[in-house]
Amino acid sequence: MKIIIVGGVAGGASAAARLRRLDENAEIIMFEKGPYISYANCGLPYYISETIAERDNLLLQTPESFNDRFNVDVRVLSEVVDIDRDEKTVHIIERDASGKTIREYSEKYDKMILSPGSKPMRPPIPGIDRDNIHTLWTVPDVDKIKAYLDESDASHAIVIGGGFIGLEMAENLVERNMQVTLIEAASQVMTPLDFEMAQIAHRHLHEEGVDVHLGSMVKSFEAGDNPVKTVVVTADGARMEADVIMLAIGVQPQTGLAESAGLELNDRGGIIVDQNLKTSDPDIFAVGDAVEIRDFMTGAQTMIPLAGPANKQGRMVAANVLGGSESYNGTQGTSIVRIFDITAASTGQNEKTLIAAGKDCGKDYLFTMTHTKSHASYYPGAFPLDMKMIFEPSTRKVLGAQIVGWEGVDKRIDVLATVIRMGGTIDDLIELELAYAPSYSSAKDPVNMAGYVAENMLEGLVENINWSDLADFSNSILLDVRDYDENDLGAIPGSILVPLYELRSRLDELDKDKSYIIYCATGVRAYVAARMMTQNGFKNVKNLAGGFSTWQPAMWNKREACGVV
Repeated sequence: MKIIIVGGVAGGASAAARLRRLDENAEIIMFEKGPYISYANCGLPYYISETIAERDNLLLQTPESFNDRFNVDVRVLSEVVDIDRDEKTVHIIERDASGKTIREYSEKYDKMILSPGSKPMRPPIPGIDRDNIHTLWTVPDVDKIKAYLDESDASHAIVIGGGFIGLEMAENLVERNMQVTLIEAASQVMTPLDFEMAQIAHRHLHEEGVDVHLGSMVKSFEAGDNPVKTVVVTADGARMEADVIMLAIGVQPQTGLAESAGLELNDRGGIIVDQNLKTSDPDIFAVGDAVEIRDFMTGAQTMIPLAGPANKQGRMVAANVLGGSESYNGTQGTSIVRIFDITAASTGQNEKTLIAAGKDCGKDYLFTMTHTKSHASYYPGAFPLDMKMIFEPSTRKVLGAQIVGWEGVDKRIDVLATVIRMGGTIDDLIELELAYAPSYSSAKDPVNMAGYVAENMLEGLVENINWSDLADFSNSILLDVRDYDENDLGAIPGSILVPLYELRSRLDELDKDKSYIIYCATGVRAYVAARMMTQNGFKNVKNLAGGFSTWQPAMWNKREACGVV
């Protein structure tokens, strides 16, 4: 059997390697239009700051090493420009490093795997083709950017886009001692996070010196007073000048070849495949960023460009090309990013997507807000771990989770992602027996704690109110049960202070017929207070979910807009 693979990197290279492991006799040819077949795409921003010091460390396999190990005919700088599905041939243009055509030829195939990947979006904004406006996606991209920064006296960069690449670029440019401005068209960075979780990142970016502009749409790029500088003009009339501009506003599938071959595409240009990753042509399969896949959580068709799923698809498709029937059951979007000293991660559904799907908080879903420590608080070096966990009250199933913190974020999000994948519930979170020692966790791990809080909510032991519903509490008394010194450092305007250790003896000072919203630092003491008051005849008592530790970052830089001042 002769198998042609179009595209290397994650999906194509994974498919080629497993094909050889499964069939020593197959003829395998892998075409890559660029000069590299397997490189650490996700590591590119860290080479710019020289956190990854050696460029060669980005190159995972060369054509020679790949062929030596797997006996795969790897042809770089070779672009497949046409597929004749009737004749089962592909037409290839081979070029040299300068882009000059060396030769054109055709190859026959029995089966084909398309792994064309995606490319950065460059919308038709006036001036977007200026020389100092860059995108980062490939090794040649990073070479060009790093050479420009190394050889110039550039001191100010503007990053456009607050997704994974934009945030990583902001961090690594700051590491180069540059002044960095980040412009994001949406109201927050990191769309997988809900707003209150993203606000933690916003505050941290500000603390690290990044000038963040949210809800700011770029209108045009213009020449600056100095011809090597570029001015970014936004729709609200702001003008910001910088030495270098990094575009990180999203990616789009590279599916021109599939379209010209007449393969079925979706309305976003993604290649439609079945559960076995087979396209509308039974002899052509497709994997990676360019394919439409099933959302594991909702069952809807979507496109999620992540390296993990691409690698899994590449491994799976190799078996199916050889006659297997392995099914790809969907992507749940588990992701993680470092933002200077903190880490932000998410998995499954967030509240934004649930609301967009017409779901109601309280009826269709509930969520917990917990603020624990990365390990036992009495052991040195414990850091805050802020977690939002979303679950379905009718089935008790975990629907999604988001975590922001300084340490231990990765292992908690992986536990939650596994529970979600296995159809787990909040009861499973409670029952999980996780590794504990004071330097690694607490006897009740943060994951267990999220389960306990959810259980309390479902059993009616406490009624929560969310930070976003606190804009008008005129009909309730806002009760702070923290200590005096905590209150001195900051409190929600309009609240009254009765520390928890005084509350029992001062209950007669409070009117049992009135409504109360109780808060503490994280929600734990407020829960104790709520139980105390409820069992002493108070009829309407609610706990502010996550307490002051949720409200304060959520309201960071937005207090007046939220009507709380």
